[in-house]
Amino acid sequence: MKVLLLNGSPNQQGCTYTALREVANALESHGIETEIMQIGAMPVRGCTACGGCYDGRGRCVYDDDIVNRFLEKMAAADGLVIGSPVYYAGPNGALLALLDRAFYAGNVFAYKPAAAVASARRAGTTATLDVLNKYFPINQMPIVPSQYWNMVHGNDADEALQDLEGMQIMRTLGHNMAWMLACFEAGQKAGVTLPEAENRVWTNFIR
Repeated sequence: MKVLLLNGSPNQQGCTYTALREVANALESHGIETEIMQIGAMPVRGCTACGGCYDGRGRCVYDDDIVNRFLEKMAAADGLVIGSPVYYAGPNGALLALLDRAFYAGNVFAYKPAAAVASARRAGTTATLDVLNKYFPINQMPIVPSQYWNMVHGNDADEALQDLEGMQIMRTLGHNMAWMLACFEAGQKAGVTLPEAENRVWTNFIR
């Protein structure tokens, strides 16, 4: 089994990476492979609502940034953890641009456990988590819990490591995700099948 951890910070090994690394360490202690993918500092195009992804390919028509590479990695993963720094009480805008396009175009997310992690110097973490957690249930991804909201505090990686409660929350999240993945695997081996999907119903509020 493998879990993909998406570092939504332009800083390669800052606070967000430090939090994700703690989650990864816990997952690896259960024999689960991990990969931390960084969004980087290059521009990420926002969704242009072009409709080009309606053809079912599971890819965005724009291939000049990391969105499709993220989808390729996610196709090979069994779980997902998304981490973001706090920008004005919300996630990094480049990360949201990636998620908007990937979650709309991709078909690689359903029934894979997922969680979000936020890092901040001081505040805005709960609002950030609220935004990130919206992506999971609309794509039928079970959300993995921890012992508290998934956040760490610090102005740099060293300070984040000093947030002992935050680090424990990250470890608990990793252990819980490993447990959930093991449960899913055991269910599959026991013959438990995925729910039968109904034909999608689309409505709006204008008659």
